[in-house]
Amino acid sequence: MDFKSLISHCKEYGFIFQSSEIYDGLSAVYDYGPYGVELKNNIKSYWWKSMVQMHENIVGLDAAIFMHPKTWKASGHVDAFNDPLVDNKDSKKRYRADQLIEGYAEKIDAKNIKDVEKAKARFGDTFDENQFRTTNDRIIERQKQIDAVLGRLAEAMKAGDMEGLKNMIDEYEIVCPESGSRNWTEVRQFNLMFNTQLGNIAGEEGKLYLRPETAQGIFVNFLNVQKSTRQKIPFGIAQIGKAFRNEIVARQFIFRMREFEQMEMQFFIRPGTEMDWYEYWKQARLKWHKAIGTDPSKLKFHDHANLAHYANAAVDIEFEFPFGFRELEGIHSRTDFDLTQHQELSGKKLQYFDPELNENYVPYVVETSIGCDRMFLAMVADALKEETVPDADGKDSVRIVMKLHPALAPVKVAVLPLLKNKEELTKAATDIYDKLKLSFICQYDEKDAIGRRYRRQDAIGTPFCVTIDFETLENDTVTIRDRDTLEQQRVKIDDIRGVVQGKVAMENLLV
Repeated sequence: MDFKSLISHCKEYGFIFQSSEIYDGLSAVYDYGPYGVELKNNIKSYWWKSMVQMHENIVGLDAAIFMHPKTWKASGHVDAFNDPLVDNKDSKKRYRADQLIEGYAEKIDAKNIKDVEKAKARFGDTFDENQFRTTNDRIIERQKQIDAVLGRLAEAMKAGDMEGLKNMIDEYEIVCPESGSRNWTEVRQFNLMFNTQLGNIAGEEGKLYLRPETAQGIFVNFLNVQKSTRQKIPFGIAQIGKAFRNEIVARQFIFRMREFEQMEMQFFIRPGTEMDWYEYWKQARLKWHKAIGTDPSKLKFHDHANLAHYANAAVDIEFEFPFGFRELEGIHSRTDFDLTQHQELSGKKLQYFDPELNENYVPYVVETSIGCDRMFLAMVADALKEETVPDADGKDSVRIVMKLHPALAPVKVAVLPLLKNKEELTKAATDIYDKLKLSFICQYDEKDAIGRRYRRQDAIGTPFCVTIDFETLENDTVTIRDRDTLEQQRVKIDDIRGVVQGKVAMENLLV
């Protein structure tokens, strides 16, 4: 399904609304509707259970959004948390310079992809893509161009070379996506942190920041958590929380927002073991994504060419969104940068005494960080399908279905009386609904023909529909319809919970 249809579906079926829509909305800020909040909560629950519940050496934290301003000085956010921005003088639109240059490289790569697809169609099952890419002269030459562009970009970003970025935009003749012109301003830095004032204290002394990430709340609480839970290294601290970035070029729906939610885990380890743990968490996190049925072809690793100032290794798990492969989750080896910086600026030791080595040291850290909102978008993009299926009369009809993993679906079961004007059916259906709602998020629906009600449930991803008909009144059985297979089975009322629980239980994802 195309991206525009996905966005429309999210609004029509109560997943996501534009914030303050009655006032024409607020750019890059969104509200989660009745089904959206359930899906988002289930995503967070899956992450939390698999990260905290399944690891005896990982514990949780919920740090405050406001932190002492020195926190962001120590972390480097005050001095280095900037985006390189450039304006087009004709369209009056502002862009991130690095994204314009990356887009130029992607256009070159698109030609390679087109050639690969043509070759696949020509050679069929005998086609070897890797051999084709490494022997075809045009693809080899284009790949050299891509590598050269991204290499220059990485160097310029690392050096903070704004003039170098502008030279690349001019040299590659990059045009404004809206106006098509090359009439650009100079590239300049823009800090992404929102700031506010503490109480009635004016000026720099009273300046506070809305946190741009959740990781620093973990670092400043490192010793508090370690001592109170008596953890031994290696151990991790996990947190889910809101973060805020003043994105000037916010776009692509909920992919890039100004207010977003992160799911992060900082894993504290002995110095020198970081690359082993880095590889471990790369594979563990990829397995987590695949466990919910995400199409493996839509996931890939992308190593960072331009490392952040705190990292000695970094990789993204990218997902193929409707607008291309983009970062979904990051795994970073952060060394001892954060704890050392906070130790130096605060004057408080943030060290761990290792009884096995009989020495104190500042631990190294491997981080896994995933945007909850991006995960939401990836899941919807992967699950939302348009299918041709037989209708009640055996004829082909089109349905929109969201094939979410049952454990993550917003509504687990819908209870549907066959007819709404038969009191004995609605009474039996209500009784069943009242029993099931103690165990699951359920929905009762008696409006419209049963086929239309099925389609509504398909559209929000409900894995099971329970239909109460006249046979129910005779032998206490109901029909359970499976969302994906469309198969219907007859079960006893007392067995409904067990059948549903067997498919929607979160532990199905954790084993």
